[in-house]
Amino acid sequence: MSPARLVLATGNRGKIREIRDLLSGRDIAVLTCDDFAGWPDLVERGETFEENAACKAMELSRWAAMPALADDSGLEVEALGGEPGVMSARYAGKQGNDAANIARLLREMEGIPAERRGARFVCVLALTSPGGETLEIRETCEGSVTTAPRGELGFGYDPVFVPAGMTRTLAEMSLAEKNAISHRGKALCRLRTLLEAGEPGWLFV
Repeated sequence: MSPARLVLATGNRGKIREIRDLLSGRDIAVLTCDDFAGWPDLVERGETFEENAACKAMELSRWAAMPALADDSGLEVEALGGEPGVMSARYAGKQGNDAANIARLLREMEGIPAERRGARFVCVLALTSPGGETLEIRETCEGSVTTAPRGELGFGYDPVFVPAGMTRTLAEMSLAEKNAISHRGKALCRLRTLLEAGEPGWLFV
């Protein structure tokens, strides 16, 4: 089996760290934006996590002429009708401003009692070849939103999300603890299992 190469369709350092950690130990070269010049602007235009992940993976795969792995993920809050959803990274207006996004989320949820603060993290992975073959994986992590941030680890909404059955936020957990239960961790574990079985075949050609 030939060594595989794939490029990650993200500039988010937190995501890069988590993905590399969970794919480590495989005979796969994981490339990032640091390995290329003229990195394309991967715009999320879809209305679902699936559309965004597939679009980013396909665009980057064709640009880099190699398989690309994209994820689209976000937080769905039941009391807010599923918001922020696909808008999670830019909920407060500016892409990737975690503190502002959390601040807006907590404002929107002011006065909502604990029993109605249910939420889930969603992650969709899309692994795509330049020829258009695509593998898609979807996973979730159920939990609830706190009333104030807790913890200094993780990124995004991790400081205000407590997984179901637990008392600590994702930002109070080590990377290994988080990856064992998180939406992205579960999706990447499923992907890793497939890779260990030599699937998808076109990745290893």
